[in-house]
Amino acid sequence: MDADYKKYTQEAELLKALAHPVRLCIVWGLLEESECNVSHMTSCLNLPQSTVSQQLAILRSRGIIEGERRGTEVCYRVVDHRAASVVKVLLGEK
Repeated sequence: MDADYKKYTQEAELLKALAHPVRLCIVWGLLEESECNVSHMTSCLNLPQSTVSQQLAILRSRGIIEGERRGTEVCYRVVDHRAASVVKVLLGEK
């Protein structure tokens, strides 16, 4: 066993960022769709826009997703390949 657990800090932070059902669902949906906007996510998740926006803000602040403005909407996509890999493993994707 490795006594220097501090070197696992980045991995633990990634797992904390993903450790919410809505955030997992958002990342999984973005991986399936390649990208989408808040309106689409709100509709698919059947959640208020404010809830979706809060979860997107957490994912964005951790560098897991990024948004690109297109007129009046922002389209999000997953940019952290480690996060994508973790979600695929957790949800049974090969």
